[in-house]
Amino acid sequence: MRNRKMRTAVVGAGKMGAIHAKVYDRLPQSDFVAVVDIDAKKAKRLAKKYNTEAFTDCADILGKVDAVTIATPTGSHVELAKVFIENNIAVMIEKPLAVDVQEGRRIVELAREKNSLVAVGHSERCNPVVQAMKRLNIEPKFIEASRISPYPFRSTDIGVVLDVMIHDIDIILSLASSEIVKVDAVGVSVIDEKEDICNARIVFENGCIANITASRLALKTERKVRVFSRQAYLSVDYFKKSGTIIKADPNIDVVKKIRELKKAGKFELLKTKWSDLLHIEKLEIDDKEPLRFEQEAFLRSVADRREKPEVSAEEGLAAMECAERILASIRKHKWD
Repeated sequence: MRNRKMRTAVVGAGKMGAIHAKVYDRLPQSDFVAVVDIDAKKAKRLAKKYNTEAFTDCADILGKVDAVTIATPTGSHVELAKVFIENNIAVMIEKPLAVDVQEGRRIVELAREKNSLVAVGHSERCNPVVQAMKRLNIEPKFIEASRISPYPFRSTDIGVVLDVMIHDIDIILSLASSEIVKVDAVGVSVIDEKEDICNARIVFENGCIANITASRLALKTERKVRVFSRQAYLSVDYFKKSGTIIKADPNIDVVKKIRELKKAGKFELLKTKWSDLLHIEKLEIDDKEPLRFEQEAFLRSVADRREKPEVSAEEGLAAMECAERILASIRKHKWD
């Protein structure tokens, strides 16, 4: 399988399905062969665009594909994934993995039982900014993430935690790399029954603390994270794909000088801007499309099982479990 193209397909001809189809069609290691959607017109329209076949039933592509991306409403993930897992076809499921932890566990357990590959489409993990952070290999002590935007008029079947905050949950879990000790959260429902705004505080076993805010009722779009560690301070903007890093080592002499002046009572001699004293670097970022990076990693893992997808089913489930604890805390602290 390593020496030939992967036969790929997309299940779901909506917005996300169309985006995945576009990437599959362009990847040299992909032979994009099918689009599946219960709406025949949608399936045919998308399939025609990429000169491939259209189907309305997943059973019709069994034996014809090596890898499938499921980009349908969250409630359908478990049943669709089951069809492919049981037929040993690799699956990438758009985030979140499932509608709840129970269904997420069903997917993970079935994949283990059948020794099938399942990845989760947390594309923000593939954002060049996140990959740049990953390369620094830092040990965070405090993480602050904010992800806000105007109302998107989509994904109304789930609240802001599973729709938006799940991205930051996944990234924070990968950065903290520790068990969760405590979760506190508050959320507000404005448009629908599901929460539209949420703030959560997560405490990890290794002492790291994360504070996350998500809203889909903001007046602007903002996706930022700040990471504090012994090695460095990071300020990152996912939306602008930019970041700033202040490392500890190059600034030791500055800190030492400030301490000496303060001890000598000559603090006023340091007549300069704080920023002028620091060694500040721009984060080195590769300008690579996140979804392309994600699908390339997925197809590499399909071709060679020794390779790993960027986000495994187990990691997708861990994000779901954390999200469920946040939702439970929201219910506990529900506003009157």
